[in-house]
Amino acid sequence: MRKLIIFGLVFFVGLHAMVHAQSKYKTGTTKNATTPAPATNPTTRTKSAYLNNTAGSVSPDTSRPNASPVVNTPAPVNNSAVTVRFDTTIVGGFDTKQEVSLRSNYAVDRQLAKDRKPLEYDYIREDDQVWSQFVWEEIDGHEKMNQGFMYPGRDDNGDQRFFSILLNAIKYDSVVAFSPDNDLFKTPLTSDQIANLTAGTLDTVDVADPMSGAIEKVITRKPRFSPDSVYTFRIKEQWIFDKESSKMTCRIIGIAPIAKQVVAGKSQPRTLFWIYYPDLRKSLVKYEVYNPKNYAGRMSWEELFESRYFSSYVIKSTINNPGDKYLNALIKDPLMRLLEGQNIKEKIFNYEQDLWAY
Repeated sequence: MRKLIIFGLVFFVGLHAMVHAQSKYKTGTTKNATTPAPATNPTTRTKSAYLNNTAGSVSPDTSRPNASPVVNTPAPVNNSAVTVRFDTTIVGGFDTKQEVSLRSNYAVDRQLAKDRKPLEYDYIREDDQVWSQFVWEEIDGHEKMNQGFMYPGRDDNGDQRFFSILLNAIKYDSVVAFSPDNDLFKTPLTSDQIANLTAGTLDTVDVADPMSGAIEKVITRKPRFSPDSVYTFRIKEQWIFDKESSKMTCRIIGIAPIAKQVVAGKSQPRTLFWIYYPDLRKSLVKYEVYNPKNYAGRMSWEELFESRYFSSYVIKSTINNPGDKYLNALIKDPLMRLLEGQNIKEKIFNYEQDLWAY
């Protein structure tokens, strides 16, 4: 009986101690518990790592001790690192660099073209000019006879478009260009001004790498006008009848390229600059005009202008023009302007013919 009472007391004390220890463990856990760190979102971590220039690296997840490493994948294109690259060349433009052939491009030795020099003009005394008139004409490169002005082929001396020849003469032969404000050759322009006029403005283009998704900002030049938009050339010339030689002589005074530019949705002509033609002759003699019939029978550009082997129409003259106006200001109908231009040419031709007596 005594043994049974002692065993019950021991059982009761042990049960009470066990309950007390369990209650103490729960109370201590509640008081000392801390909020577990939330699981890191892999997408957020990848984006943050990529923005910190660690894209493509391997970093362990510290929130889980036994977690495997997480590989950071590239972020979207908009969040990638940005680099800047300069590309100021214009493909097919007038300001492209001349490439020199390391070997001869012809089966024959073409030394004559390099050694050509223009013939000197005959001297005309002021007292010998009996009759004289100034005429302004325009050459349209779209006409069949003037297609050589727009020939886009490349030769040893660069692009064969006539406007490119003018630019090369200014850049390499020190030919002076003058302001387009008037045709009196009063204000010279520097080569940098001509380069800025034709090269265009800088433009930034975003280029994305298809493999890595990185964005590269490429700074390029946006052309002001297309190379083929300069197909009209204005010439100023003087017709003189020399009584000593008894013949009518035409001397070209200046040449001006006309560009077509879009302003307010409308295409408008714009005179780029004027070049004094006698200064240009030394450069024109080095370039040959495209000949579709015989490539070996080409003439130089200087011969083309001196022989007047081009088609043109009159836009202004000093004949019966006291107001010094262009024909488009006097005659609104384009067809009638062409007919009036032909009438001016006939007046010049008839003056010389009427001097002769049969």
